[in-house]
Amino acid sequence: MKRINKDVLKQVIVENKDFISKIPGQFVERECFRLPEKIKKIVVLYGVRRSGKTYLLYQSMKENMDNSLYIDFEDERLEGFSIEDFETLREAFYELFPGLIQKKVYFLFDEVQVIDGWEKFCRRLAEKSRTEVVAAGSSSKIYPENISTQLRGRAWTIEVLPFSFKEFVSFKGVVLDELMLASEERFRVIGYFNEYLKWGGFPEVAAAQSDFEKQKVAKEYLDAIFFKDLVEKYGISNLLLLKSLRNKIFSTFSTKFSLTSFYNKLKGSFPFSRDFLFRYYQHLLDSKTVFETRIFSDSEYQRTRNPAKVYIIDPALSQKVVHDDSARVLENIVFIELLRRDCEIYYFSNSNECDFVAVKGDKTEVIQVTCRMETGNREREINGVAAAAKRIRSKEGYILTFNEADEYITGDINIKITPAWKWLLGLA
Repeated sequence: MKRINKDVLKQVIVENKDFISKIPGQFVERECFRLPEKIKKIVVLYGVRRSGKTYLLYQSMKENMDNSLYIDFEDERLEGFSIEDFETLREAFYELFPGLIQKKVYFLFDEVQVIDGWEKFCRRLAEKSRTEVVAAGSSSKIYPENISTQLRGRAWTIEVLPFSFKEFVSFKGVVLDELMLASEERFRVIGYFNEYLKWGGFPEVAAAQSDFEKQKVAKEYLDAIFFKDLVEKYGISNLLLLKSLRNKIFSTFSTKFSLTSFYNKLKGSFPFSRDFLFRYYQHLLDSKTVFETRIFSDSEYQRTRNPAKVYIIDPALSQKVVHDDSARVLENIVFIELLRRDCEIYYFSNSNECDFVAVKGDKTEVIQVTCRMETGNREREINGVAAAAKRIRSKEGYILTFNEADEYITGDINIKITPAWKWLLGLA
């Protein structure tokens, strides 16, 4: 097997260091990026492509510029790189920077999953040297449930999602404090909230200057996810079935979705098998572009026999296949925020319905989402929250709206009506 030339590795190391050192401005502080302080772990960044994993590696590099190595294993100069070449890479680094021998260094590996056996090298590096390892990838191979047994118990996994709204406004230059809420700056924040509802939080989309550019970038993301993370990865043979399933979910997100009902409606349209349909749906879930919640129940049977509610990773990806629906987009954004806050998420349904029952540790909250409280929906929204709160024996619940603030007491349950943008910013 042909080995990678050490001089090529040195060139890649130096060029990457030079490129990252010249990136202008400050990086947005990501809420998810909390590294272990006292325990030695291999940090693994995973999540949907283009969510900002590479920039977290860049950030780590800039913070430790004099003692870091950054490598992108999708660099065409590294084609053919194998596990045997890792030690050559390490030698190249120390030959370039001999003063770092025996000192603490950072090895930052991007798209590392393309190298078979990478886990073994990273484990040895982390355990037997003064090297901190941060590895990132978009493939499901690097997700916690699929990570190699070589790293079980040795990895500190971090899911990187697109910008939260808090990160989004920080990216736009807003300084969040109590004074902001009492000043005209809040109107700028509400304007950014409108933009966030429409275009979501993918960093590159947020940076684009026009709707045309945002639309183009989002379409490219959707195509890349479809072909690279689904068609190519899983060897999809029935493209029409996968597209039909994807388009259905992306046009009905934030609603209940039954695969069986979808199968019954579609089965006469073109040839496909039920098994393939269920398999493709699981692939969408595995790709982290589609998520589902189940009904809140103590019974596993009840959770599985009732339809799931489905959500998508970011509103920007819906632009191609769905018309504007602010209520469903707002609910989807709240779902992703609850996911970001590491909650177990369910929906509540009996004679009344509530969008979310969010469980984290010993705390459980009920949350309803609507754009605005009106005569036609007020009683329904309040009854849904009250019923869900009563079910979990809570004395309070939330209704998140676009920009309304109020309070309502029904029985012994206090319902807080709160602007969603404040809740997303952690200011409510």
